[in-house]
Amino acid sequence: MKMIGLPKTTEFNKRIPKQKFYENMDISPALKRVFVEQVRIIYWKNKIAASTTNLAAGTDVTELEVFEVRLSSPVLDDSLLRQIDKEIPYHILFLLEYQGKYQAWIGYKEAAASGNKAFKVNGYYHTEWLGEDELPLKLEGLNVDAVYENFVRQIAGDKLKTEAAGESLKESVARDEQKQALQKQIATLQAKIRKEKQLNKQMQMNTELKQLKKKLEAM
Repeated sequence: MKMIGLPKTTEFNKRIPKQKFYENMDISPALKRVFVEQVRIIYWKNKIAASTTNLAAGTDVTELEVFEVRLSSPVLDDSLLRQIDKEIPYHILFLLEYQGKYQAWIGYKEAAASGNKAFKVNGYYHTEWLGEDELPLKLEGLNVDAVYENFVRQIAGDKLKTEAAGESLKESVARDEQKQALQKQIATLQAKIRKEKQLNKQMQMNTELKQLKKKLEAM
């Protein structure tokens, strides 16, 4: 796939019928509607593994699949990606396409504690809509683990900038999640302050708000 310069040996180029997904997945009627209304075609474009590249095998990431999802509108409910990610026991890079523009989406996906090959996806990172040559994706790393980690960091950009040398992807993601939770708290508190009529309560909340903002700046 020329847009991210993957080796020809990784090309898979297999079209997967949409109904394959909703027939073989345990999905709700609402999610089936998302498949029917928002998705046109799904292609399994590439398979990045030790067997298809000169990369060493990964410890956590055995294979990295590249799925191209062609959309009927520029908006996709990410619960659909989450469902695909949950059902497929490999890591997946999604390339959403709409009218010739692309968004790269990837979830931070780790094995669930149960150890039964299940995965849990914490959250997704994605790029803006870009021309295919503008996608910030490069195959970097000596093994499949590193390639996956680099894709996550490339797509997330500043959100996952490493603060300390040697910070793992898991640590970066945890820090970003804490940041998002704090931002949510701040927004909720600001809304409460606007509604509060009593001055002394407003002042109390403002003190709390300052502390939260300080905490956010320190992260």
